Amino acid sequence: MSRLLTIMTSSNTEKREHLYKILVIGELGTGKTSFIKRYVHQFFSQNYRATIGVDFALKVLNWDANTIVRLQLWDIAGQERFGNMTRVYYKEAVGAFIVFDVTRSGTFDCVSKWKEDLDSKVQLPDGSRIPCILLANKCDQEKQGIVTTPEKMDEYVRENGFVGWFETSAKENINIDEAAKALVNKILLNDKLITAADLADSDKFNLNNQGDQSGADSKTKCSC
Repeated sequence: MSRLLTIMTSSNTEKREHLYKILVIGELGTGKTSFIKRYVHQFFSQNYRATIGVDFALKVLNWDANTIVRLQLWDIAGQERFGNMTRVYYKEAVGAFIVFDVTRSGTFDCVSKWKEDLDSKVQLPDGSRIPCILLANKCDQEKQGIVTTPEKMDEYVRENGFVGWFETSAKENINIDEAAKALVNKILLNDKLITAADLADSDKFNLNNQGDQSGADSKTKCSC
């Protein structure tokens, strides 16, 4: 979901509002809901119940003096397990987080399947993959597996098409805002590139039309 509103303020400056749909996916119990609660409400609780189906949250960012970004965060249940409904949930998303639990290496083993499912079911308007950041969550606890070697994580992220990765902790508020900011930066950049491409195509279309019109005029004015 990508929406752009342009509002003229009393000072006659142009203010832009973006609305973006962002997915938060991964195995059951990896802390997806905790991540969202911390990011949106600055709140953490040990007592979250498993998400059933999908839940939603809205985060409003005053990105700069002229830009407001509204993020619609879709908290998708881990037990969905790449089922048919994920195609419906993923529709119109422009960015995603895949979350795994650093204390349970099995949750990392499923990351590639979530990424494949995501890439196969949603794309940007130009056909490219939506930007996705990998979150190594619960980093305040003892880690298992590949996440203990950052160089291997860097390599894994590159090979699997992620735009980056962060160690996060919803409990201790570690890298929550930083990870979100990195994803929004990438989404805004993609938005600008896609808009610029659309404008270029529009200009090309207009030029072609003008060329056709001038050709038609020359034919009507021909004296032969």
